[in-house]
Amino acid sequence: MGLLIPGFDYRRVPVADGVSLNAAVAGSGSPLVLLHGFPQTHLMWRHVAADLAADHTVICPDLRGYGASDKPPADADATADADGAADADGAAYAKRTMAADIVALARALGHDRFALAGHDRGALVAFRAGLDHPAAITHLACLDVLPTLDMWDVMRGTTAAVGFHLYLMAQPPGLPERMIAACPDDFFGHFLDLWAGDPGAIPAEVRTAYLDACRAAVPSIVADYRASAGVDVDHDRADRAAGRRLTMPVTVLQQDWGAALGYDAAAMWRAWADDLEHRTVGYGHFMAEEAPADIAEHLRELLAR
Repeated sequence: MGLLIPGFDYRRVPVADGVSLNAAVAGSGSPLVLLHGFPQTHLMWRHVAADLAADHTVICPDLRGYGASDKPPADADATADADGAADADGAAYAKRTMAADIVALARALGHDRFALAGHDRGALVAFRAGLDHPAAITHLACLDVLPTLDMWDVMRGTTAAVGFHLYLMAQPPGLPERMIAACPDDFFGHFLDLWAGDPGAIPAEVRTAYLDACRAAVPSIVADYRASAGVDVDHDRADRAAGRRLTMPVTVLQQDWGAALGYDAAAMWRAWADDLEHRTVGYGHFMAEEAPADIAEHLRELLAR
């Protein structure tokens, strides 16, 4: 299994037909699920999780398609809607499906209601869980991301070059997978280098673990991103039209993207969340590794609301 979070028990939990998630669990008290981003695994939460396990039951899974969790083919199943029914035109890596995984994981571990925090891709899964499963999510934190629909709205012109990977992996199946598989360490390592405010926050052995995991998951990682250019946009657009909002306390922590890309991130999040605490932070993208004590404190403040 590779690197582990010290002091955490590891479990393999079935969450859907043919799909089990690898999850690290520790602590006691009110449950908190932490979802990782790209190009990482649950290990990105190692410092924060250990801190919060002092007074919470902390669950750190690898998302479907990542790390040691199962990686079904992109067309393997339909997505579950907000009521648990399936959309016939869904994709296995729609955030709706991945959010349903997390709710099923928590329930399998004995938690019908839980707090949820996600970073990057995991934040998109957390956002979708908050919309689709409001009775299950008590508190929600999203780190350094915009909701999918808003992200595509602001990516335009030359500034969109920073998100070239979004466009690459949105292409039809075949070419993106072959291109990335030809030099996976260069591709995934590029983002570990570019997005780190403090490169020392990701030590060599953790970087190696991330690259090993990504190298083994190219098709599913591409499928995750491809879904965000298709079915995920459809789901967000339908929710916006219907006026669905996040009703639980929400904390969003972001770098100052707006200064570079010319938009008001806080206003975008206010359009989705009734009870929002939006904070601009001075860390790099990998903030849970660069400033774990601060991130743990932000999450404790959220859980106290």
